[in-house]
Amino acid sequence: MKITVQRIYDDASTGSALRWLVDRVWPRGVAKEDAALDEWAKDLAPSTDLRKWFDHREDRFDEFSEKYRHELDERDEAGELIDQLKQSKKKELVLLFAAKDEKINHAVVLRDYLKEQLK
Repeated sequence: MKITVQRIYDDASTGSALRWLVDRVWPRGVAKEDAALDEWAKDLAPSTDLRKWFDHREDRFDEFSEKYRHELDERDEAGELIDQLKQSKKKELVLLFAAKDEKINHAVVLRDYLKEQLK
């Protein structure tokens, strides 16, 4: 399965891909009916405490990534969603996020995590 990341504010034309919002908090300025989501997978988002600690600081990204992966390993919901992906007939998943930085955010970590789990 091809897994990509995209800001929720970008163009929603992703064809037949699954679209999962992976933020714990609904993004500002996005109407739920306009989001064109297949899943609001907020259980895959980092915990509130971890998200606040990270604060999108580049110097904390490596440590954040390790802690976030540990959280994912501990969550039953993550395993259930991974099983759902394994059974999906769709060949592409787009992980949507609201952060401004497109390279240093939780969706990038989650993308890599999911790719490893789906091997």
